[in-house]
Amino acid sequence: MNFKALIAEFVATFALVFIGVGSIASNYMTNGHTGLVGIALAHGLVLVVMITATAAISGGHVNPAVTIGLWAAKKIDAATAIGYVIAQCSGAIIGAYLIQLSIPHWALKATNMGTPGLGSGIPVYMGFIMEVVLTFFLVFAVYGTAVDKRAPKMGGLFIGLTVALDILVGGPVSGAAMNPARHLGPALLGGVFENMWLYWVAPILGGILAALLYKLTLEEN
Repeated sequence: MNFKALIAEFVATFALVFIGVGSIASNYMTNGHTGLVGIALAHGLVLVVMITATAAISGGHVNPAVTIGLWAAKKIDAATAIGYVIAQCSGAIIGAYLIQLSIPHWALKATNMGTPGLGSGIPVYMGFIMEVVLTFFLVFAVYGTAVDKRAPKMGGLFIGLTVALDILVGGPVSGAAMNPARHLGPALLGGVFENMWLYWVAPILGGILAALLYKLTLEEN
């Protein structure tokens, strides 16, 4: 097991949750001045930075759906995948814990700790489909910009932009998690457990579909 890679995944996912939840709380504290665009950019930019910083060490997965998708495509082995998911989830929990010490409780309570959730009146099936499709786009971008040997090696930038554009579309519908760890940390610390299964099953399904489609149809052997 590559201990340095586990540290990289831990730190990167910690940053994603800290900045992501923080941006949502900031939007509430400023009476909506941050806005959906600001929240999308916060998530996208932190991933641009963290994926670029960790790509040479761990591949910059920062997401169990990415890790499991690449495992399904036989890009990483099972032991590495398990280690990455544990590190990602641990980083997410610590990120959620530390944001509680950094942001007023009333702002976090009002925003459910920034936990991704279904929008008002959105049925579960609609949120499920949205998370599958958004994560499909994300992992497809990961594969095409970072995994494929022909990739331009600018994966951090384009993966972060994919997350930002996904949030612009899916944020009001499903919360646009695209990442089980991004949901897990705030959900556990904030006690928001409704539809937790959706934010594991849908992103993982979307990630596996994207990785397998790219591997079987677009990647050169």
